Amino acid sequence: MSNSTTKPNTTFWIVSSIALFWNIMGVVVYLNQAYMTNEALLLLSENEQAYFANVPVWVTAAFAIAVFSGFLGALALVLKKKWAKPMFLLSFVTVVVQVVYNFFIQEFVALTGIRVILPLVTIVIALFLVWFANDAIKKRILK
Repeated sequence: MSNSTTKPNTTFWIVSSIALFWNIMGVVVYLNQAYMTNEALLLLSENEQAYFANVPVWVTAAFAIAVFSGFLGALALVLKKKWAKPMFLLSFVTVVVQVVYNFFIQEFVALTGIRVILPLVTIVIALFLVWFANDAIKKRILK
């Protein structure tokens, strides 16, 4: 069995760079939510305040795991490492956990517009990144 790798093409680098940027944005959103000040919380609607005051620990943990494993997966892509796939898989599973809570369990904010679209787009992107990393492994780009 050969340990040689294939040289990544431009598409690989573009997707990897976008994935890294996307996941950095996710980390920033998580940190902003995790460290939201009382002053910032008071600027939100009553329903949004109730939502943030009542998010279960397991949902917050899923959010943290999703964004940090997604970031690590994207970093692994840029570094051409196989561990990108399990990181993206973990991110995908925990994104689904969050979406299940937000769509089917929480009762504080209405699901309209961006509150529906962004989670669905996030699921699609997370699933795509699992596929992309797997495909890069098959093509021997990741080692």
